[in-house]
Amino acid sequence: MDVKMNRNAAKIFNRMLESEEGQGKMIRVFITEMHGDHAHYDVKLDTEKEHDEVVKTDKGIDILLDSREEFLDGVWIQYFFLPKERFEIINRKKGWHDHH
Repeated sequence: MDVKMNRNAAKIFNRMLESEEGQGKMIRVFITEMHGDHAHYDVKLDTEKEHDEVVKTDKGIDILLDSREEFLDGVWIQYFFLPKERFEIINRKKGWHDHH
């Protein structure tokens, strides 16, 4: 499985991981909803589960993905500060995206 992220997302994830709530946890990207040929994504702090794959990113942050979910392979996580602060998660292999 493959995950990419921009520098802004890496900064936000590092803040999450360094927080009190983030101690001993990792970042998970997960599917909140499926619509036939595309998915909606979100992120949260979590611990590793049975079917997880830990994916090393180019920004040095490990991401948890459920290995059974094909729509997680190829996600690209971006964080934007303007016009409002938000994550945008795009699946480069599936061609669909969702805003967090």
